Amino acid sequence: MKKSPADYLALALDNLSSTDAIRRLIGETAPSIGVFKIGLEQFTRFGPPLLDLVRNSGRKIFLDLKFHDIPNTVGKAVEAAAGLGVDYLTIHVSGGSAMMRAAHAAASLVKEGRPIAPKIIGVTLLTSIDPEALKNELSVPLSVEEYLRGCAGRAVDAQLDGIVCSAADLGVVRPLLPDTFEIITPGIRMSGGDAHDQKRVATPAAAISGGATLLVLGRAVTEAERPGMAAGIIVKEIEGILG
Repeated sequence: MKKSPADYLALALDNLSSTDAIRRLIGETAPSIGVFKIGLEQFTRFGPPLLDLVRNSGRKIFLDLKFHDIPNTVGKAVEAAAGLGVDYLTIHVSGGSAMMRAAHAAASLVKEGRPIAPKIIGVTLLTSIDPEALKNELSVPLSVEEYLRGCAGRAVDAQLDGIVCSAADLGVVRPLLPDTFEIITPGIRMSGGDAHDQKRVATPAAAISGGATLLVLGRAVTEAERPGMAAGIIVKEIEGILG
């Protein structure tokens, strides 16, 4: 089935202090958004009941908790998240191959007994990390490109369903990934928009042209005076890209 422009968009439900505010935002933007992303902040604040707000909108659920622990713990956490009925679930590639394989195995067991299981998505390098931070703060003696190639290869070997990476890095990883792989890109901004705390950002056109399958929007929509209109403008841009 051909994806609609809205299917390319995930909206991060961050920086909102009440479920009423989240409910209103979902209602305003759902016509233009195919996936809503719930991260650490909101899941910690409101817990699993928050997922019902997305579920009731008929949109997909992206639970972005970035699991990073020993393999057994991550496998059990994936199993628990699958029980919540989420569509996408993130883990850190830096957790290692054994951890990623445990996540894949847990999701595979879920698929045997249920019609829907989460796609396991590996986070490569946070968009707040630039080359200087990678070298001097994380003590990684590789270029960003070399580091990302290694992450992409390990994610494929561990049979994950996709990765998260900056749109600026799509040219590095896309040739290494299967055609069926999900490539999720955060840091999406409209031309001339504020980059906020993310150092490697891109426009929707650049990301989709580079091979991204899902674009994560944040404050460019949530802090807009009219979020629904802001999301609609991005949909129109994607329509122009897709023809």
